[in-house]
Amino acid sequence: MTAPADTLALVDPAAYEDGPPLELLRRLRAATPVTWVEEPALHGQPAGPGFWLVLRHADVERVLRDPATFSSWLGATQVRDAADLEWVRRMMLNTDPPDHSRLRRLLSRSFTPRAVAALTASIEATADRLVDRVVGGAAEGRCDFAKDLAADLPLLTLADVLGVPAEDRWLLYDWSNRVIGWQDRDYATSAAFDGTGGTALARQALAVRPAPGPDGRMPDPRTRAGMPDLYAYARLLAEEKRRSPTDDVVSLLLAQVDEDGGQVSPEEFENLFWLFAVAGNETLRNGLPGGLIALLQHPDQLADLRADPALLPGAVEELLRWWTPVMVFRRTATRDVDLAGVRVRAGDKVVVSFTSANRDESVFDDPDRFDVRRSPNPHLSFGHGPHFCLGAQLARVQLRALFAALLRRTGSIEPDGPPALLRSNFQRGVKRLPIRWTAA
Repeated sequence: MTAPADTLALVDPAAYEDGPPLELLRRLRAATPVTWVEEPALHGQPAGPGFWLVLRHADVERVLRDPATFSSWLGATQVRDAADLEWVRRMMLNTDPPDHSRLRRLLSRSFTPRAVAALTASIEATADRLVDRVVGGAAEGRCDFAKDLAADLPLLTLADVLGVPAEDRWLLYDWSNRVIGWQDRDYATSAAFDGTGGTALARQALAVRPAPGPDGRMPDPRTRAGMPDLYAYARLLAEEKRRSPTDDVVSLLLAQVDEDGGQVSPEEFENLFWLFAVAGNETLRNGLPGGLIALLQHPDQLADLRADPALLPGAVEELLRWWTPVMVFRRTATRDVDLAGVRVRAGDKVVVSFTSANRDESVFDDPDRFDVRRSPNPHLSFGHGPHFCLGAQLARVQLRALFAALLRRTGSIEPDGPPALLRSNFQRGVKRLPIRWTAA
């Protein structure tokens, strides 16, 4: 199998500091919608076996809704082969039915209507408070939207969901930086939280936080050994919640009993905590500034949204489609199968491109046009099939709440310099987004 020479841009994380290769994806989607991509050695990472990249919306949906053929467990879901496969297979993200179904049912029961309603009210109040903190009584000002607003809202929401004290929330920030930003020098050694003002649980976790080695690198955060502080905190938090449960989602989850009388095991909880702390934070943290970049690049759409706030729910869907925070996910073929005319062999890696699927011309009219009135909008930014994102509803609430508060309190918003994007071929991340604003 020979890959086109220019597919290197698809796997080189450095290429994504200028944004995903949308034009390359468009050409491949039209010519070879299931494309073989080589994995050369890059940036200290060894070469990999290569993978099939799935580019069309319908084919991505087919892969994601058929776990019997395209497994999350067999090779896990990160594109590069996992160094600690036995451990990462225990994460719900990397399981197939029936194991996945059992954990998902337990988790779904914990998001009771009462819990979700309380979280929604809290999110809206928090968004108002954060924007008030930035705008205050000033007539105009500047801020880094990515850090000052977009980072804090999902952290505070996660603290509510997980029952984590708010003063420990920047531990979540460091953990997600290290995992999602392991290819980016700015994030790989993230240590914004120093324990000052944190809880005793946080200080115990910090005591085992790894330090960079002589080469400046941290241990691989995609392994259990690379995140001892996260797992220590999760264990201590679970022990506290079992002793003194409250009405947060974690307390509810730990109390759930499945059909066989079993409960979430300590190891399962540690991995669920990892999933919440990283995936539950990072996707929204990048979707928020990505959405604002879209609006700043399309001032006519921003003006329409200001003039008619009722457009906001639909605009949020378009922001998610146009930016697509999680760009790819991996499955592994369990058997030989034909996919869009290509013979995929058992054991082959199959990687779905959400970025490409969300620009598929056969589904989205004029897909490169950003349109807050776009309808229908069947984007795949929350996935599809058994692994559809459990946090999708809360993510939408946070997007609507923060943009509603921002537009309500400001009269104008403009860029104050170029954004800085994450070096990653997995997460379309925004490290910095300087803006200037005038008050309403």
